[in-house]
Order: sequence, then C-alpha cells, then structure tokens
Amino acid sequence: MMSENNATIQIGDWIKGNSRNGELFIGYIESKSQDIPKEIVKVKVVSSDNHEMIGKTIPIFSKRASKLPISKAINKEQILYLIDLALSTGDREWFLELSAKLNSIKQLVKSV
Repeated sequence: MMSENNATIQIGDWIKGNSRNGELFIGYIESKSQDIPKEIVKVKVVSSDNHEMIGKTIPIFSKRASKLPISKAINKEQILYLIDLALSTGDREWFLELSAKLNSIKQLVKSV
C-alpha cells in the first residue's frame, strides 16, 4: 500500500491504510516520528471496518498508509457529509470553512 506521497505525509493529513492486523481505516495524522527508515505515524481513526478502532489513535508504519487527495466538494450533500466529519473530529476551523461554503450555496440558490 506504499505510495509515492508517503514522503510528504504531514501532521493533519488524511490517510487511508491497513493496521498490522489488516483492518482498513481512514484517519488523520496526529503525530509522527522521525526515525528513518521506520517512520511511525499516530493516526486518529475516524472510519474503519473494525468499529472498535473508530475514535482511537493507533501507531502504524507510514509505509502502510496512503495520503488521501484533498476533497473538492462542490455539492450540498458532500459539504454536509464533510461538516459531520469536521464535527466528529472536533476541527472547528474546518467546520467554519465548510459552513461558510454551505451558506454561500444556499444564498446562490435563493438568488436564482
């Protein structure tokens, strides 16, 4: 699952990966070690096929993760989903940014 983007994985990046037990997860980097070649990142899990992992922080080798592309949400449903995700992760700045996008979409619809 190693990707060429792993060299650029930074704290705060969203990733997908496999735990050492093979469970699939999506989460974001909370911290990372600088021990090369065994760079370990700590990931806050927000979605997983193992529901017991959700909400936990797990350590993994960065080579077991792939950086997710930055979302370019363009419709109301996508923004609502991302707002829920921002709320579940406690990311206030992202929540405010998404709320502003949602409000601008609502204003655009009203003006049509």
